[in-house]
Amino acid sequence: MAALTSVSFSPAMGHSSADGRSSSSSSSSSARSLAFSTCEAFRFRTSPSARVRGSTSSTSGFVIRCMSVSTDLPTVAETKLNFLKAYKKPIPSIYNNVLQELIVQQHLIKYKKTYCYDPVFALGFVTVYDQLMEGYPSDEDREIIFQAYIRALQEEPEQYRNDAKKLEEWARTQTPTSLVEFPSREGEVESTLKDIAERAGAGNFSYSRFFAVGLFRLLELSNATEPTVLDKLCAALNVNKRSVDRDLDVYRNLLSKLVQAKELLKEYVEREKKKQAERTVSQKASEAVKNCLGQPTYVGQL
Repeated sequence: MAALTSVSFSPAMGHSSADGRSSSSSSSSSARSLAFSTCEAFRFRTSPSARVRGSTSSTSGFVIRCMSVSTDLPTVAETKLNFLKAYKKPIPSIYNNVLQELIVQQHLIKYKKTYCYDPVFALGFVTVYDQLMEGYPSDEDREIIFQAYIRALQEEPEQYRNDAKKLEEWARTQTPTSLVEFPSREGEVESTLKDIAERAGAGNFSYSRFFAVGLFRLLELSNATEPTVLDKLCAALNVNKRSVDRDLDVYRNLLSKLVQAKELLKEYVEREKKKQAERTVSQKASEAVKNCLGQPTYVGQL
């Protein structure tokens, strides 16, 4: 497969929009524009890499899945098609545009030669997904979409959820000091972090924005508010602090734009409901008047 250095996609691809009349409203158009701009914020660039195939190893209960050379790498189109086959209902464009972009980016991340699934990456993705899909009309569909998305990437949604939950529970028991002292401590999560640090130090670690968001979530749950804590954590993990700072800024910008887009969409939906209610009242009033008047009666008929 030809090397990919950047990607773009049309928001018209993928699921059809469920908010059918939105193109007629300036506010819904603005909401879609904001939603699409969040796609731009979460773009990645990838360097040329070999075709790869997954292999797995275990670290204290967590599964670390790495890649090896192969010739059966699925294409981006195949991954997107797998998602569309797994979830066939229409997804509102404000969510679908970002989901389609994210699945392209995560495909490129997964099939890099240096990719290894790890729980911090999973925590980062789960955090991004849950923030993106907050307020989705159906809680049940929100989880079904999550499962379809992860399975389209040939990974296990239950593992993502379980690993993210374990890390969140662990982080809540940590202090800022204990969080950065994981190299000198024993435990399931500590072993996972040590493995990441070892691979990063050896140049075999595939850093991504999802990983950066995972780190941010660990800091958040351990109440680490001092900037120096992130400095120390990045140093302990052998991760470039400047890259993490940059990507966390992108993440915050993504959330801000999503909030704006959802507010605009909410306003549009409320206006449409009000208009529909007014039309219904007017129609019922007309029918009532017609029924009261009834059929005209002539003198000759008395």
